[in-house]
Amino acid sequence: MARKYTKVRLIEEEAVKMRTSGKTNREVAEHFNLEVEQVKELLKRRNRAKRKIEAGIIPRRPGRPPKGFTRTEEEKDNEIKRLKMENELLRDFLLHAGRR
Repeated sequence: MARKYTKVRLIEEEAVKMRTSGKTNREVAEHFNLEVEQVKELLKRRNRAKRKIEAGIIPRRPGRPPKGFTRTEEEKDNEIKRLKMENELLRDFLLHAGRR
């Protein structure tokens, strides 16, 4: 089966509006001529990014940063905050698992 190449970022806003208006994933997929799984993943990525923004974590662009790129203080603070949270979670997990 041939793969369908559709720029889902271009239709993301309209797909979210259709879902909030009460349409099902199947109806949205049929409207844009996509697979149901593509719509599910699109909405999942959108919700994940929204949760990160609400938590105060600014999403970064994927891939390697351009040459000469320097992070802002806010980005550095967010990275430190994320790493501290990871350390705390791992520490709690090891404590509950019976390890030091």
